[in-house]
Amino acid sequence: MFLTITTTGTPERPATDLGFLLHKHPGKAQAFSTSYGKAHVLYPEADAERCTAALLLEVDAVALVRRGKGKGRGGAPDAVLAQYVNDRPYAASSLLAVALSAVFSSAMKGVCTARPERAGQPLPLRVEVPVLPARGGPGLVRNLFAPLGWTVTAEPVALDAEFPEWGDSRYVGLVLESETLTLAEALRHLYVLLPVLDDAKHYWVASDEVDKLLRAGEGWLPAHPEQKLITSRYLSRRWSLTREAMARLELVRLAEADDSEVEEIDNAVEAETETEEKPTPLAVRRRDAIVDALKASGAARVLDLGCGQGQLMQALLKDTRFTEIVGTDVSMRALTIAGRRLKLDRMGERQAARVQLFQSSLAYTDNRLKGYDAAVLSEVVEHVDLPRLPALEYAVFGAARPRTVVVTTPNVEYNVRWESLPAGHVRHGDHRFEWTRAEFGEWAAKIAQRHGYDVEFVPVGPDDPEVGPPTQMAVFRMRTTKEEKAA
Repeated sequence: MFLTITTTGTPERPATDLGFLLHKHPGKAQAFSTSYGKAHVLYPEADAERCTAALLLEVDAVALVRRGKGKGRGGAPDAVLAQYVNDRPYAASSLLAVALSAVFSSAMKGVCTARPERAGQPLPLRVEVPVLPARGGPGLVRNLFAPLGWTVTAEPVALDAEFPEWGDSRYVGLVLESETLTLAEALRHLYVLLPVLDDAKHYWVASDEVDKLLRAGEGWLPAHPEQKLITSRYLSRRWSLTREAMARLELVRLAEADDSEVEEIDNAVEAETETEEKPTPLAVRRRDAIVDALKASGAARVLDLGCGQGQLMQALLKDTRFTEIVGTDVSMRALTIAGRRLKLDRMGERQAARVQLFQSSLAYTDNRLKGYDAAVLSEVVEHVDLPRLPALEYAVFGAARPRTVVVTTPNVEYNVRWESLPAGHVRHGDHRFEWTRAEFGEWAAKIAQRHGYDVEFVPVGPDDPEVGPPTQMAVFRMRTTKEEKAA
């Protein structure tokens, strides 16, 4: 996947200023990890008269398959294309738009500390995209770019040059030229319109896409003659999001016509009564889910195995029903930080009696872990090498045997929803693996069967209908005998 940006210059304003505007040195070839592969920035030519910056995106085809199949989630939008053989590595799409945003983020915002006066000045620009999917043909390409000040050349790409009678494909070779636009404006046009022409997105379109569209479309989208089509396609034809975006764009248009601010137009609700609820961080949701599970179990004496920096222990201390809270970790540094977080040195005598920290490895049995009501393994198992998991299993479920065990771990299927996570990467550099829901379920079921527990699975975070929640949680409860039930 390839795109070039070319400008010309004079001795007073050399073309190599493009390197300052893009924040990428013309003398270097640089590589950057993106959501679905590696992006390379290089300069085929760079002198005072002419400078060309090229963005080459190498797409990881295996990651495309792992991260989703079908239109809008990384697979090919055409059913006739196989999973591993599709146009994604070669044709400009939302993949390239994400790379543009990631690699040229400062340039897209119009920020240039080295040449601030150049950032706001129009440049002679020539943008070339050799292969661009155009659902709507060359005519739609011109309808989208020409109103923005571009001279558009969109040449259809033949299905096969050896067989011209087969006709044209749905791809075009695109050349855009302008002398009236700034570099930031050009990048924002490409960021929005490349996926619009492809009419597909490789990641899940959520409500935050409306904000992205309005930011990138500021100054040009409200008055664009194809505004409705652009908005609908950019938001993957999700009607609720399209309606929200169109309403906000209409407010912008009215404000501009009235020469006022949007806030002055949108004043139906008093400012002090407006409350924009921020999404709860996943780490907080996870802790809340664990605490709820412990409360439901009736546990009073709790082990936090692999307690890290003590965030869960801090939450448990706030509830007096937990009379004894023990944190263990193999890392002394983590235990030291946990002690500081809990303010053990300033804690009152009664409160201090509820807390204990000590070093322990889950690879070995430890008699100090026996006799507790519940144990928590929060984001721990994925840090253990797979061959060592049986040792952890026996140390917790076979030797310590708390009546309740709560285990949380990332759901690898949900990684597709994080646009910023590089292709094929796990969420943390120390993760030895990340499980799908099926893999986690199989592991938990075997443990429950071997050690006499029942297991229940609880989603943590937004439960996506296609890929599940970001965190998966298993709650193990020790089976009781008939005599215990009767008692």
